[in-house]
Amino acid sequence: MLVRRTFRQGGKVRHETLANLSKLPAEAITAIEASLKGQTLVAAGSEFTVTRALPHGDVAAVAAMARTLGMPALLGPPCRSRDLALGLIISRVVKPASKLATVSGWADTTLGVDLGIADASTDEIYAAMDWLVNRQGAIETELAAKHLGLQANPSKMALFDLSSTWMTGNHCELAARGYSRDGKKGLPQINFGLLGDREGRPVAVRVFPGNTADPKAFTKIVADLQDTFALDNLVMVGDRGMITTARINALRELNEAGADFGWITALRAPQIAALAADQGPLQMSLFDTQDLVEIVHPDYPGERLIACRNPLLAAQRARKRHNLLAATEKLLGPIKSRVQSGRLAGAADIGKAVGKVIGKYKVAKHFDTTISDDSFTYHRNQAAIDAEAALDGIYVIRTSVDAAELAPA
Repeated sequence: MLVRRTFRQGGKVRHETLANLSKLPAEAITAIEASLKGQTLVAAGSEFTVTRALPHGDVAAVAAMARTLGMPALLGPPCRSRDLALGLIISRVVKPASKLATVSGWADTTLGVDLGIADASTDEIYAAMDWLVNRQGAIETELAAKHLGLQANPSKMALFDLSSTWMTGNHCELAARGYSRDGKKGLPQINFGLLGDREGRPVAVRVFPGNTADPKAFTKIVADLQDTFALDNLVMVGDRGMITTARINALRELNEAGADFGWITALRAPQIAALAADQGPLQMSLFDTQDLVEIVHPDYPGERLIACRNPLLAAQRARKRHNLLAATEKLLGPIKSRVQSGRLAGAADIGKAVGKVIGKYKVAKHFDTTISDDSFTYHRNQAAIDAEAALDGIYVIRTSVDAAELAPA
């Protein structure tokens, strides 16, 4: 960019270069050109005010992954209901909330604008959910073909993860009162199972009444599932409350009749203690050089017992037990003082006072108490404490699945 002066000299037109601006920054050159053209220059951003910026990164990342996985096409053909269903799924990943809160939240992120659902009503949301449940069969069939087909799953093995959850409301046909693992006594619940491949990728879901405790009813459900997806080996996965001894016995009976059901669950604390008692197969020396061992026991024929010790969990439980014991002693101390001073007398009254507090932190089993009409003493049962502490951080997986199909780790 050159700055030149033109003038006439001796009848001729001559040009004189006054300055070479080519080495100026591009921004300066642009400003000079604009000024010479008569344009009015203002400071960058001075004519604009940012009033609001919608959050974008989190929803954009989840939406991009959903598209990479092919989720929109999996849900169904392009339509308003599909966009709403996809929005619900993305929102559930980013920020789980009620349907009403989710719809309101679409105005606070770019998701609503990106999917064209910012103006959605709650009625549309529930209609989209109805549309989605009608698509369940097609979705599950496509997922099963991808993850449970012969090429991806030559052994025809699948996992069925069982759980339950409580709920409120009065119009759910499957809600029923049963044993609550969430501690929500008095509330109905539903049982559900998630079918997945051996890597845990979800393929299908089944929901059944919350009071389905009958092993025969339970096994009928999973047998139907096995037939639907042409599975030769269906492995039940659940906690100690879901995969009960009664259900395992029912599965054994089905297997004897020609079925092929397996299970993966865990042992309860008394069962673990029994394995460690009387020089049983579960000895602490097994964990001197490793944290994972496999043992056998005649009480569990045809099953593998995989014991694991978690040092961090062991330390956490030891610390928690110490704190609970100290808290219980803090409650028992004043009662002992009242008895010694004569302000509390009579074995019945003393026992009543002790009973109110000794079980508050669920460590009563670790205390020995002696109560009479005019005395009260207590001390820790160190033998019981040591026995429990020896098993801190140890859990035992119980499974019928062969090691060739499912490695311990």
